[in-house]
Amino acid sequence: MTTIKCIDFHTHVFPDALAPRAIAALVESGKHLYTPHTDGTKSGLIDFMDKSGIDISVVMPVITKQSQTLKTNAFSSEITGDRIKAFGAIYPHTDDYKRDIDYVVSLGLPGIKLHAEYQDFVADSPEMLKIYDYAFSKGLIILHHAGFDPAYDPPYRATPKMFANIRRQMGGGVLIAAHLGGQSLWDDVEKYIVGSDIYIDTSMGFDMYPTEQFLRIVKAHGSEKILFGTDSPWSDSGKERKTLLSLPLSDEEKENIFHKNAERLLRI
Repeated sequence: MTTIKCIDFHTHVFPDALAPRAIAALVESGKHLYTPHTDGTKSGLIDFMDKSGIDISVVMPVITKQSQTLKTNAFSSEITGDRIKAFGAIYPHTDDYKRDIDYVVSLGLPGIKLHAEYQDFVADSPEMLKIYDYAFSKGLIILHHAGFDPAYDPPYRATPKMFANIRRQMGGGVLIAAHLGGQSLWDDVEKYIVGSDIYIDTSMGFDMYPTEQFLRIVKAHGSEKILFGTDSPWSDSGKERKTLLSLPLSDEEKENIFHKNAERLLRI
C-alpha cells in the first residue's frame, strides 16, 4: 500500500514574512527539543509534502492575542486550496467569542485549533465549555493540543481526563485530541479516551509513543476515530508516513487513518 492517499491532519505554516521569526521563537521556547523540517511557509510545506508522499495537509493556527484574530483567519482562508486545507482559530479570552466564531464560519473554515498552554486556559473550564458549545452548534470541529509541550512544565492544562470530562458535558460535536490523545500521557489516553467518540491524531509521533501501545490503542479505540498527523514542521512527515505503513494494521485500518476519516470530517 505504498501509494495509499495520505492526508496530514496536523501541520503549521506562517505568512512568509513572519515564518523565520516564528520558527526561531518556537525552537527557542521549545528548548531546542525539536528541529523544524520546513521553513514554516506554505511553499516550504508543499515542497516537503511532495518529497514525503503527502497529498493534502491541514494547517492548524494558534492565536495568542485577540488582535491576531482577523489576520490569522484571513490567512487560513487565503492558503486553502487543493493541497492545503486550513482551520481557523479564536483567542479564548476574547471579549466576544460568538463574534469570533461567526467570523471563522463566515470564511468557510471547517474548525478551530486550540492550545491550552500557549493560550493560557484549562481545557475543561466552564468558560471553555461555553465556547465549545457555540462552536459545535455552528458545525465547527475542535482540535486541541493535548498533553506535554516542551515550552511548559506540568501539570498540563489539556489532558485525556479533561477531554473525557468535556465529552461527558457536551452533546455532539467533533472533538479531536492531538498527539494520540495526550503527548506523554498515553496510559491516561487508554484509561479516559479509548472507547469514547473523541478523535485522536498521530502527531509527534512514532518516535515517542511505544509501538505496542499505539497498536493497542488503534484496536481498542477504532481506526475510524484516528487521524494521521505529523505536527509538521516539528516531525518528519515522510518518516511518520513510512512508519505507519510498516505497522501490522489491516488495509482498512490504514486507509481510515491515512485519509478516509479526514475526508469524512472535512467533507472532501
